[in-house]
Amino acid sequence: MSDQYHVADTGLAPGGKLRIDWAHQEMPVLDQIRERFEKEKPLKGVRISACLHVTTETANLMATLQSGGADVVVCASNPLSTQDDVAASLVTHYEIPVYAIKGEDRNTYFSHIQKALDHKPHITMDDGADLVGELHKERRELLSGVIGGTEETTTGVIRLRAMAADGALMFPVVAVNDSNTKHMFDNRYGTGQSTLDGVIRATNILLAGRTVVVAGYGWCGRGVASRARGMGAHVIVTEIDALKALEAVMDGFMVMPMEQAARIGDIFITVTGDVNVLDKHHFEAMKHGALVANSGHFNVEINIPALEQMAVDAPRQVRPFVQQYTLPGGRQINLLGEGRLINLAAAEGHPASVMDMSFANQALAAEFMLRNADKLEKRVHSLPVEVDQEIARLKLEAMGVRIDTLTAEQEHYLNQWQEGT
Repeated sequence: MSDQYHVADTGLAPGGKLRIDWAHQEMPVLDQIRERFEKEKPLKGVRISACLHVTTETANLMATLQSGGADVVVCASNPLSTQDDVAASLVTHYEIPVYAIKGEDRNTYFSHIQKALDHKPHITMDDGADLVGELHKERRELLSGVIGGTEETTTGVIRLRAMAADGALMFPVVAVNDSNTKHMFDNRYGTGQSTLDGVIRATNILLAGRTVVVAGYGWCGRGVASRARGMGAHVIVTEIDALKALEAVMDGFMVMPMEQAARIGDIFITVTGDVNVLDKHHFEAMKHGALVANSGHFNVEINIPALEQMAVDAPRQVRPFVQQYTLPGGRQINLLGEGRLINLAAAEGHPASVMDMSFANQALAAEFMLRNADKLEKRVHSLPVEVDQEIARLKLEAMGVRIDTLTAEQEHYLNQWQEGT
């Protein structure tokens, strides 16, 4: 591992640059922020350590932060999510240190996080809170230099709020995932499309006529369920939240416990952020040939150790992202993408057009943190609603969509109480 970077092959850089430029065309909001950052340099001299999925969209975010004057280092937030050509291009064309290789083992993954922390960050930028977790557990001597952080995803926000509740979080963090222009669009439209893209690329199956079981009906689950139905699948939703379960029923989906769904599902996709959502007793009930995938941040949603213990021998790698486990009696269960984020393990992650809004939030969150950290408590914060609204406005403008504005009369009416029927 070089002190400057650790990527699979710098020779992949030209192809990576082409794909980064292709994604750039789909990210007009982030591009407008980059143009302003280039002029104003709001992040000048700020060291940022980013632990994110190293994709074409992330590359455009890093270029934006760099344009704002930041000194950036990047490592992977998941062992299977790195696009090696993009990592190579960031090193070669942008001179940004990257520590990320697709398929890296657990030790390499955490050694890469340590290299990102060696940067002595003023701001952390996380997707899943592994960087912040390692900083608090292993590198506490660096905490005094940290101004604040940002967090991209639901799982990370949950972890950070748990840290704050325990009094363990030592600096403020902005939950980018709380912004409507992130979770409503990235999680629903991005995860919905890219998850099925990953399943199809891994297996080449036809979804129409199959029974797809979606575990969890948050924004990600909503997206996966609606896209699966749109491709002709019969969709079952499992939930632990009565309101979300009711919403799924009212949206026209079958809702039942996983124990019941396990017996009839053909494809299982977990998007809950919790542990052992698919467990031993579910595997025991599944059909021969069932496909099991995860689109939550960590692979703990599927009890892979239990599946390994149940199998009569080692899994067969029947396709690049399909491991086939044979159970007693000859029944087979297929695990996709090693239980990692299937949309990034077997596909390319979210389309750039939705990451445009998510990473606009990230860029503005870094700027917000720099300006406001001294006023913020050591807990998880949301970006101001005004920032959300501005990102939505810029996105509509880039799409050529116009909306109405209130007249003075209408605005007055909405801000008074005297006039009724």
